Amino acid sequence: MQIQTPDWVKHAVFYQIFPDRFAASQQLRKRLLKSPTWEDWHTAPTLQGYKGGDLWGVLEQLDYLQDLGITAIYFTPIFQSASNHRYHTHDYYLVDPILGGNEAFRELLDEAHRRGIKVVLDGVFNHASRGFFFFHDILENGPYSPWLDWFRIEGWPLAAYDGDRPANYVGWAGNRALPVFNHDNPEVREYIMEIAEYWIQFGIDGWRLDVPFEVKTPGFWQEFRDRVKAINPDAYIVGEVWGDSREWLDGTQFDGVMNYLFAAPTIAFTAGDRVVMDQVQDRSYEPYPPLFATEYAEKIQHLLQLYPWDIQLTQLNLLASHDTARLLTIAAGDRASVELSTLLLLTFPGAPSIYYGDEVGLPGALDPDSRRGFPLEADWDQEIFIYHRQLIELRYTYPALRIGDYQVLFAEGTVYIFARTLETEELIVAVNIGTAPIKTSVLPSDAGLQTQPQKQLFGSSQFEWTSEGQLIIDLPARSGCILG
Repeated sequence: MQIQTPDWVKHAVFYQIFPDRFAASQQLRKRLLKSPTWEDWHTAPTLQGYKGGDLWGVLEQLDYLQDLGITAIYFTPIFQSASNHRYHTHDYYLVDPILGGNEAFRELLDEAHRRGIKVVLDGVFNHASRGFFFFHDILENGPYSPWLDWFRIEGWPLAAYDGDRPANYVGWAGNRALPVFNHDNPEVREYIMEIAEYWIQFGIDGWRLDVPFEVKTPGFWQEFRDRVKAINPDAYIVGEVWGDSREWLDGTQFDGVMNYLFAAPTIAFTAGDRVVMDQVQDRSYEPYPPLFATEYAEKIQHLLQLYPWDIQLTQLNLLASHDTARLLTIAAGDRASVELSTLLLLTFPGAPSIYYGDEVGLPGALDPDSRRGFPLEADWDQEIFIYHRQLIELRYTYPALRIGDYQVLFAEGTVYIFARTLETEELIVAVNIGTAPIKTSVLPSDAGLQTQPQKQLFGSSQFEWTSEGQLIIDLPARSGCILG
């Protein structure tokens, strides 16, 4: 079977936005809430507080995103919900009025598309919420409700709010706020398929699927793909699967997954023993124990062999998300860990995804702290910001960094060197995670490289080529470079 994945994703740089925290509109808009009491933008976020970010705010920041080099936005849920993160969906056809409703989303989508920026929405199709109308009907009418078979009801009475009594229905991860759909019911299946189709017809460029591994109904995701791709063959379907995803990446379901299998070893390699274990231990990825270059190379080689190449190129690669602590905090505030990881992220095959604020050095422990308000410019780490901008620009300048082959040239101790090659374009990326400068030599022609890159495109190494074609490179401590 020929695997088809959307070409635009292979060239995209994604930006993940948690809508309540990225930007609040500064312009006069017609709002449902005239004088809301938001939580202060710059104080630590709470589990239930809203800070008042909205889609008009994102619209007003598109210049910033375009200047950074962003060509795709992944939004965490935007549909009406009684939670700041909106994973508790009330209405799948209604953008939350706090965010500006369907009108604000229409305006944002059109303007993003005018600038060549794609928009991917979060599809929360495993579970709904207590406030979802069909489930609410069951809460009101008990066994008389016509919607019983849409959920997994186990007995009576239901206890949606009283934690001292059995819920008597299945909630996601035992959470009674999140009643799980009965996907074996053809009506439920059709309802979800129609939501997916509706928003693709509306103009969105793809779906990120929340916990799709929880949906066990045979053929569900195959049908989802067929129906989405029938409307837009270029739509991106990316699943939130944290581990080995071969089961879903056979070409009949998802185009990619959130690539935590890249994030975990990359953090373990660059941050090493700086990793604050409290910030990573209860998550579904393991950026520990520390890795040296040889072990990192093994994990990366294994990852690159897991999936077909066309799927590798449409993986959503990341270092952090709303479900993890931010890397700066994981690495105990060590800027070099962030920079080295970012260098490896932006030179890796697949679409890099930057979690809003990471590009300006926003810290954040496990949620809700990782969902802080985007900081004032005065509080940005300008070095991290410039680092991101330069690397994104290089990624666009050199197609080899996007779709070229990936070959490890050297991996020993603290030094990791690899090549990205596409036809005659050959780039060499070198990283030293050690706390001391180091001198290394490598013979790239052994790996089939034809040229000897003479120009330092990024970083501050010293290098020379010998008459035998050997590259001798001096790497400062905790640094990386790109030669082209």
